[in-house]
Amino acid sequence: MTAADLHAVRDIDATIESAEYLHIHREGEGLSSVWKIELRRFREARTHRQALDDDTAFAIKQMLTGIEEGIALVAEHEGTIAAAAAARPDATAGLMRLLDLRVDFDFRRQGLASGLLFQIIQEARQRDLRAVAAQTMSDHFPSVQILSKLNFELAGFDTQFKSNHDLVKDSVVLFWYLQLK
Repeated sequence: MTAADLHAVRDIDATIESAEYLHIHREGEGLSSVWKIELRRFREARTHRQALDDDTAFAIKQMLTGIEEGIALVAEHEGTIAAAAAARPDATAGLMRLLDLRVDFDFRRQGLASGLLFQIIQEARQRDLRAVAAQTMSDHFPSVQILSKLNFELAGFDTQFKSNHDLVKDSVVLFWYLQLK
C-alpha cells in the first residue's frame, strides 16, 4: 500500500452481512460466573457498513510515511483495490496487532482476506514475534469464520467494550490470537 492508495482503501465497500453470530451468555454471579458461547442465527441478517475510521486511517498513514512501524497491504483486481489489511507490531507484548482487514463486497470468497492475513503472519514470523492478535465483534460472523479458518484461537471477550449493553445487543468484542512460537 502507498499513501496514494489510502483514499481508495477508504472507498472499499467492507459491508458485513451476517445471518449468524456467537451468542455469549453468563450464568451465575460474581466470581462464580460461567460464560458460554454458542453459534446462533439472527431472525434477520445484520448488516454493518464497516467504514474505515479516522484513527485507523491515521495509524495506516503513519506506517506508510515511515513514522511508525507496520505493514499495510492492498490486493488489486484489474487496477482496482479490492482488499486491504494493516497490522502494527507491539514489541512490548511480542505481537503483531491486526488493525484492519477489509475486502470489497464484490470480491469476497476469492481468498483475498486469507492471502493478506498470510502475509501479515509471515511478517510477524520474520520479526520473531510470538503471536498475531486480532479483534472482531461476535455479530460479525464472516470475520469469526476467517480467523477460525486460519487457526486463530478465541482468547477472550469484552462484554462492555463499546457500551454497557454490548451483551444484550449480541455485539461483544472478541479477542483472537494465532500463536507463532
